[in-house]
This record gives sequence, C-alpha cells and structure tokens, in this order.
Amino acid sequence: MLVGVILVTIFVLGFGLLASEVVEGDTKAFDERVLQFFRAPANPSLPAGPPWLKEAMRDITALGSTSVLTIIVVGVAGYLAVSGLRHAAAMVLASVALGVLLSNSLKAAFSRPRPLIPPDLLVFTASFPSGHATLSAVVYLTLGALLCRTLSSLSLKTYILCFAMFLSGIVGLSRIYLGVHWPTDVVAGWLVGGSWALLCWLAMIWLQGRGEVEPERAGP
Repeated sequence: MLVGVILVTIFVLGFGLLASEVVEGDTKAFDERVLQFFRAPANPSLPAGPPWLKEAMRDITALGSTSVLTIIVVGVAGYLAVSGLRHAAAMVLASVALGVLLSNSLKAAFSRPRPLIPPDLLVFTASFPSGHATLSAVVYLTLGALLCRTLSSLSLKTYILCFAMFLSGIVGLSRIYLGVHWPTDVVAGWLVGGSWALLCWLAMIWLQGRGEVEPERAGP
C-alpha cells in the first residue's frame, strides 16, 4: 500500500510538471526533435522505415482504440462475472469507465494542437495527453492490476503486469511513429494511465479488506 501511494504521488507530480512545461512551450524543441527522428530523411511527411513497418504500426495503434479496448474490457468483465467474481467484474467496468472520463476531461482541458497529421490518418480530439496512450494504460494496467488481486501466484502476477506495460508501451510508441502525437503527449498519457491503474489497485486492496470484493484465490 505504501509503495503504491508513493508511486501514485510520483506519477501525479510528474504529470503536473510535464503539463506545466507543455503549456509554457518549453517542450517544443524536444518534441520536434524526437518526431523528426521517426520521419524519413528524404521526405519528412512519411514515417521512417519500409512500408510494412507503417502498416504494422497502424495495426498496433488499433490496440489502443476505443472499439478494441471496449471489446477487451467487456470480455474480461464477462469472464470475471461467469467465474463468480461479480464484484471484481463491476470494479473493472467502473474503473475503466471513470478512467475514460478522466482522459477525455484532460484532453478537453488542455486542447493542445496535434502535429501535422498525415492525410491518411483520421483524428477527432486534441493532442495532450494522448488518448491512445492514456486509455491503453488505463485499460491494460488497470485490468492487469485488478486481475492480479484475484490471483495468488507471484509468477502469474509478474507476467500479467509486464505484458500490460508492454502493450501500453508499444501503443504509445506507435502514436509517435505515425506522427499523430507529440512525444510528451504519450509520456503524459502513460503517467495518467499508470496513476489511475495504481489507484484502482489500491482501491481493490481496500475493498477486499472490507469484504466487498472477492479476495485473492488460492491456486498455481
């Protein structure tokens, strides 16, 4: 619990400092330099690398889309409910829904313009923080943290959390590579999503202690 609280504090402070720098324009040079690294030297309007890499990144970025994340969340919540963990299922749905609301509220509050968007990619919202990075972190890390509270095996918990972080990481990187987000947008999304996942994990521990959510299960 103490480690969780400390990490949440660090993530929230980190987001606050980053947001302050972004608002003041102090990250502009860094953002432009990193974006340029991922662009083709001969034609900066195109991403670097072979054509198949761009298509792969488009596939990866879909892992952070609203439609894909909704399917995953509903599927996990349904599995928990069928397994008899109905309170845990409700916790998953509530945690993700509130996380989505938090992400959308932050994007509306900052209203940061995006980089020059490639014509073949459609976007509908502001840039900061990255919605894909935030929501993928909210969903994958929150699901990972909450699922770990229903398991007793340390190896399973470690695997789930590492894979959740991997998914959140590659989704964020794909947004930078495709040129639809500034790097600081993605970092901010990771900080927000990580903070929310930790808060949900702490809430799960507290509710399990009160007997309002199913406790950890014994098993492999």
